[in-house]
Amino acid sequence: MDQLLLHCCCGPCSTSSIERLREEGYEPILFFGNSNIFPPEEAEKRFKALRVVADHFALKIIHQPYNHTSWLHAIKGHEQDPEQGQRCAICFAYNLAEAAQEAKRLGIPYFTTTLTVSPHKNSPLIFKVGKHWDNFVALNFKKKGGFQRSLELSRMLNLYRQDYCGCEFSKQARED
Repeated sequence: MDQLLLHCCCGPCSTSSIERLREEGYEPILFFGNSNIFPPEEAEKRFKALRVVADHFALKIIHQPYNHTSWLHAIKGHEQDPEQGQRCAICFAYNLAEAAQEAKRLGIPYFTTTLTVSPHKNSPLIFKVGKHWDNFVALNFKKKGGFQRSLELSRMLNLYRQDYCGCEFSKQARED
């Protein structure tokens, strides 16, 4: 099996993505950066859920230090963009760039993201952003019942499931 660094937005989205990657011939190493998530306590809840998933699948997990200030700098000027707008594209690029750097640092030949399992995420946009890197593997984890399977596995593992994308702007949009 080929090693692949899997950018994980949270535990629930990672579950069925891991199963699919193994079906596709990859052995994932989990990567949690996600400096877009706010507040920091929310990021920690999501990381704890991912640790449960890592233990369940007996996988290694890498936790990059949280740097929300850096992410805010990256999206500066796009704070008021609507969900699935330019701010989201910049956020995808930010997280994928971190994953690409980590894969390169570790000598892992491929990387991808769990973001495509969510019905709330624009997979074609994620793939467009991912084309910037030759070693990005474009897999739509929604396909083959991926989202439904993630719900099943989340219940089975009793995982924390968030109710907003992650940043303070998506949280505010949900609350409005």
